[in-house]
Parts: sequence; structure tokens; C-alpha cells
Amino acid sequence: MEGINEITRQIISSAYKVHSSLGPGLLENAYKECLYYDLGKHGLNAEKEKALPLIYETIKMDAGYRVDLLVERKVIVEIKAVEAFSDVHMAQILTYLKLSGCKIGLLLNFNVTDLKKGIKRIIL
Repeated sequence: MEGINEITRQIISSAYKVHSSLGPGLLENAYKECLYYDLGKHGLNAEKEKALPLIYETIKMDAGYRVDLLVERKVIVEIKAVEAFSDVHMAQILTYLKLSGCKIGLLLNFNVTDLKKGIKRIIL
């Protein structure tokens, strides 16, 4: 898969499948594992807990930043199971996009009755 829109379409489709199977109320890690599995079934290269180095001036630091899923090295997926998105969630994914060089991120909140209300597509 190469087109960014096709990649994000498949991620969202898989997220809907996971959400309809599990429903809200579980921990983030359960949704992450199931989404990772489903993306692999559909032929997408997804990396879990992908480390992002922090580069400041000329030094590269392993500061412990990890994205939930990096799909096809193009899309960052951050998974939440919260009552509602907050500004800090948006800031987090924006920071991850900057650190990774990716242009597209998906913020997915599985703790909603209708997943449509739990999807934010972020473009850097």
C-alpha cells in the first residue's frame, strides 16, 4: 500500500472492526494489540511502541518517546481510552509527528459508544 489516504482508510476500517468487536471500556493496550493484529492481517506494516529519538541541536537523545503504532512508516496512530480528547492529546500527536517526520496522524479514542466521535485525523 502506498497512498496515504488508502493507508488511513484501512486503519480506520480496522479500528471500526476492533471497536465493534470489543466495545468501549477496556484499557488502551487491548485496543492497540487488536488493531496491530488486524492491520497485519490486511498487509500493512505496523510497528508497535516505535521509539522516537529527540534531537536537540546536534545531540540525539533517547528520551523514551514511543508512538503506539507507526503504519507503513507514514502514519502515526495514537490510541486512547479516555472520556474525551484533551489539548494534551493533540499536543502529544503533533509532537510525535514533528519528531518522526511523518505528516499524518490518527488519534483514536476507543472509549466512546460511536467510534466516529473518537477519530481525529491530524495533518502536520
